[in-house]
Order: sequence, then structure tokens, then C-alpha cells
Amino acid sequence: MQVNFRHSGQLVSLLTYGITYKGIDIVKVLACIPARYESTRFPGKVLANDTGKFLIQHSYEQICQASLPEKIIIAADDKKIADAAKSFGAECVMTSTEHESGTDRIAEAVKDIDVEIIINLQADEPEINPDDIDTLCKLLLDNPDCSMATLTADFKNAEQIADANIVKVVVDNNNKAIYFSRSVIPYNRDASGVGSVKQYLRHIGIYAYRKELLLKLTSMPQSPLEKIEKLEQLRALENGFAILTAKVNHTCDGIDTPEQYAEFVKRQKQKI
Repeated sequence: MQVNFRHSGQLVSLLTYGITYKGIDIVKVLACIPARYESTRFPGKVLANDTGKFLIQHSYEQICQASLPEKIIIAADDKKIADAAKSFGAECVMTSTEHESGTDRIAEAVKDIDVEIIINLQADEPEINPDDIDTLCKLLLDNPDCSMATLTADFKNAEQIADANIVKVVVDNNNKAIYFSRSVIPYNRDASGVGSVKQYLRHIGIYAYRKELLLKLTSMPQSPLEKIEKLEQLRALENGFAILTAKVNHTCDGIDTPEQYAEFVKRQKQKI
């Protein structure tokens, strides 16, 4: 017997992942967008609406096009975000203003929800590929022994590799992350730094967690390498938790500055 559920107008077979219905466990996948109103470089950016839609609305609508998340929520720290979410029909959970990271905000939002897998997607990535979200979901659905996953992609040029704002990752033969860094890794000694572009992997900053691990990680103190690199995924590696990766073709830069937002607005207007 095949059982289907409908999400965002798409039918997805529960039996794709050995999931059945009534009396047997159903894998539940929830996508959560952590949203903080204040931003150092671009205050209030999630509610910027020069396209006619809020920035966070663009991100939300991309996630809605993915097939596997059964539920999508926004975890906000400000009523203005909650009001905006209501205006475009999104479910929003209010969270503390004291969280140091989006992951902490998500942990508060989902702690009382009966869910197995949580997808962490940023509010400032309005061009995320829905297919890549499904790829991330599948990493945990297809690998029950894995508790955390993320995505990688190829670099386009050496300048990106040298950019400390773009995170690099190295993986082992089983596609598990060995290390993430803002520095050039691996360092090519013969080339005095950056070698062939094909030798490097770019980290795409979206994550999948099993709920148990998410709550455990967010209860732990920041780890030494996490503090140095300002990369919270290093907390998992330093505490011995594996992070499974998959490589995707599509890359999109998050919007951190007014200038990046202006470029995004131009791209959106060109589509009309």
C-alpha cells in the first residue's frame, strides 16, 4: 500500500524512504527559518521589501517549493517579523531576543514539537534551490545512523577560495566533514596557497539535524575552534559528532549588506 501526503501542491510518496502510515513510524521533517530583526551590517534586512515581498518571504517561498519538509516555521525575535509572516501566511514562533545564534533560536522553537529531523535554513538566502533542500533532507532520511548533515559545492574561481567570508570544507572518502574553515583548506604548498580550483569545496550553510542532536549541541558551551573561526558547526566536530555532506551544483550567496540586497532586487526585477 502506498500512502501519499500533499505539501506545497506536490505529492510525495512516503514509501520512498520506507515510511508507512498508521501504526508505523512516519519520519517527520520540519524546516525552520531563524529570523533576527537586528543585523549589524543591515538592520531589519529580513523585512526589506523593495521587490514587493519581504526578504524572508522570498526565502520562505523557496522552501515551500521543496517536496520533503512537512512543516515550515519561522522562529522570530521581534513582533514585526511575526506580523510580516502572518501577512504572507507563514507560521511563526516567537523566541528569546538573547540567542547568540540561529541554531539556538531554532532549538527553542522546536523543543516541544514532535519532530525527528529539523532543517536549518537562513532567512537571508532568498535564492536557495528547493531541490538542494530535498537533497539535504535525503541525507538523514537515507542514513539513519547519521544525525547531522550539510551541503557543499564547487568553487567558481580562486578569488572565492581566498575570501575569508566564504567557508571552505574538507571531507573524507565517505563524504563526512573533516574540518570547516575561513582559511584556505587544503593549503597547497606547491602553489603557495591556492592550487587548482577543483581541489576545494565550498560550504553551503544549511543544515539538517536530528532533534536529539540539535538539543544536545545547543546545550553545550561554544568550543575553542568554534570561537576562533566563528563557525558553530565546529562545535559538532569538536565533540565527536559526524557531519555528512552532499555536493550540489547550485550556489547562492546570502544577503548580508544593503549592496548585496540591491543586486538581488535587480535580479528579481529582471525576471518580471
